[in-house]
Amino acid sequence: MLDETPLDWIGSSKKDLLAFPEPVISAMGYALGVAQLGGKHPHAKPWKGEGGGVFEVVESHDGDTYRAVYTVRFAEVIYVLHAFQKKSTKGIQTSKTDVAMIKARLKLAQQDYEARNTAHG
Repeated sequence: MLDETPLDWIGSSKKDLLAFPEPVISAMGYALGVAQLGGKHPHAKPWKGEGGGVFEVVESHDGDTYRAVYTVRFAEVIYVLHAFQKKSTKGIQTSKTDVAMIKARLKLAQQDYEARNTAHG
């Protein structure tokens, strides 16, 4: 039996993901499950801008695009940083608000991870 890495949700990411249409929730849940088992879902691709170990899963439904961004940087936990509906009117570029939120939540994940691991040591 493979060990499953636990998921940890930063900020409102879980609530945001659960507000997506059911087929999107299902597809993203599966992709996160693959990550928990140490794999990478075909729809997961590297998130540009924050260095290695940060991925986004992109799903389309009824003409809308949904994204979930997570990090596998930390040994014992996968942090889901942000889940959002892509609303950019300028092509494929992600809004500055969403980019800033991912950056801020990645910092929170780092702090949480460090706090957990200094508490055990």
